Amino acid sequence: MSLIELIAGVEAHEATLTVFNADPAVTDELRRHFADRNVRIVADQTASGPEEFAVLARDGEFVTAATVDDLLSRPSGDETEGSSAGDGEPRARGGAGDRVGRPVLDHLDETMFTSYSREDMVAASREIEDRAWRVGNGELHAGFQTLDVLSGESETYDLLGEKADLDVHAYAAAEGEAPETDHYTVHTGRTAELRETWFVAYDGGGYDEAKCALLAEERAPGEFYGFWSYDPETVDYIIDYLTERYGVRAAEDADGTGVPGEGATRGDAGGEESE
Repeated sequence: MSLIELIAGVEAHEATLTVFNADPAVTDELRRHFADRNVRIVADQTASGPEEFAVLARDGEFVTAATVDDLLSRPSGDETEGSSAGDGEPRARGGAGDRVGRPVLDHLDETMFTSYSREDMVAASREIEDRAWRVGNGELHAGFQTLDVLSGESETYDLLGEKADLDVHAYAAAEGEAPETDHYTVHTGRTAELRETWFVAYDGGGYDEAKCALLAEERAPGEFYGFWSYDPETVDYIIDYLTERYGVRAAEDADGTGVPGEGATRGDAGGEESE
């Protein structure tokens, strides 16, 4: 399953949050809050039963339920805007310090977003890069679409690659000149998905709770649609796919034609550059 197919699969796996016996304004507030989540908000009424409760379902199966009061509860104490979650996760766009919807968010491993600009994508990417920097080991994989974009980020990735125990990999379409570096591996390929996707994935450095990934497809010039995930299996799949498809030893196309298609170069790795 390619990166673009993975995005489509997550998109199709939309959850539904049905809000029962609530004022329309409450449903609208929840709809605004979950606007960039992979969940559809609908309203319903029951002839009997409690007021203002919500049920989360996926593929027609019950996932969890919560009262509207629990969904709309706000943080208390000294938790402030811009802080990280209690489990150490960095906050994505629109979620800094905000625990509204937490009883539902805990069951949403993938978070969808629409119409992200390049500036949004850079900001979201920085959160994952920062996590890799703080943990300081493991593998970080990032796709830049073009070598020109990668060249503009080369200084940042040189710094990341200087971490002795952090193995950094950058990917781009095989067009133009790759930046010269001794600190991270550059992978190039002739596939459309490298030109059309933006991704950053961190393997957690041995800790499942530190794994995270961002994957998006550019569906219009400068506009990205995709998801970020803290689900270990999803992160592992992305990294395993990239390693197999574009790794140092990936000398053949995925269709098995035997035509050299992908490769990797690194100043101190001795890898062979694809032709």
